Amino acid sequence: MKPSENSNDYLLEKRLKELNPTLHRQFKDTVFCLQRILSKYRLVFPEYTDHSALHVLTVIDACNHVAGSQIYQLNGDEIYALLMGCYFHDVGMGITMNDFRVFSRNIDFGDYFSTHSRDDVAAIIRDFHHEYSGQFIRKYAEVFDIPSPEHVFAIIQIARGHRRVNLMDSSEYPCDFRVSSGNTICLPFLAALIRLADEIDVTASRNPILLYDIESLGSLNQIMEYRKVEAVKALEISEKSFVLYIDGSDRDVLEVLRPVIAKMQLTLDNCRKTVIGRTPYVITQERVITSLL
Repeated sequence: MKPSENSNDYLLEKRLKELNPTLHRQFKDTVFCLQRILSKYRLVFPEYTDHSALHVLTVIDACNHVAGSQIYQLNGDEIYALLMGCYFHDVGMGITMNDFRVFSRNIDFGDYFSTHSRDDVAAIIRDFHHEYSGQFIRKYAEVFDIPSPEHVFAIIQIARGHRRVNLMDSSEYPCDFRVSSGNTICLPFLAALIRLADEIDVTASRNPILLYDIESLGSLNQIMEYRKVEAVKALEISEKSFVLYIDGSDRDVLEVLRPVIAKMQLTLDNCRKTVIGRTPYVITQERVITSLL
């Protein structure tokens, strides 16, 4: 991602350390513990785009730039919950088979299995990994010294909020959820931030080539996925837009990228609607723009 002129690099982390050194220390301890855990997604998805700590850092960086100066309006509990939610949002991708079986009992799959096989564990985890992440947080909250049940709930909701769930639901995502410190956490704003930040992480820095050699890719779908991600060279976040810098030399890839860009715009529209309609905050970016290199 290209840095903006008014850089907000690491602002969330810096602000948390200023507001609440204890929560900052607990967050840093969690980061240390999660480094190896996050890489376990490769056991289930050896040929998938990066969902390791590198992806988490990109998501946090995007949250810093999208939220901007509004970070100074957030209290320490909100920043802690957002940072923890960023680190935990994809942890469900690499759960153990025992946890998969146990967690699955507590997840509402709706009519999913009317069209999907119960034996396709990878597909189930991929499609519901936000729910498995929530279950993981709940089970292991004490291991990561999450300070209260209220903080656990907030982190779960923010992590789950990066996909699918309805952020307009005021019972699931209250705007003023109170935690043990007496502070309130604006769940719809923080969940919208992580959803948008996750959606826009499509640049070549997230390329599978970091994980395995391109020559090992067997299927045409895998090769096209590699070419698609490789073509997006950079993302710039300005006050009004997200600009994707794309290598325009491969016309086939440009065509494949169209629905990806459309989905990014839809996510941006929905997140803006949620934040403007339910919170005192704003998302100032309005458009996803492409610039051919």
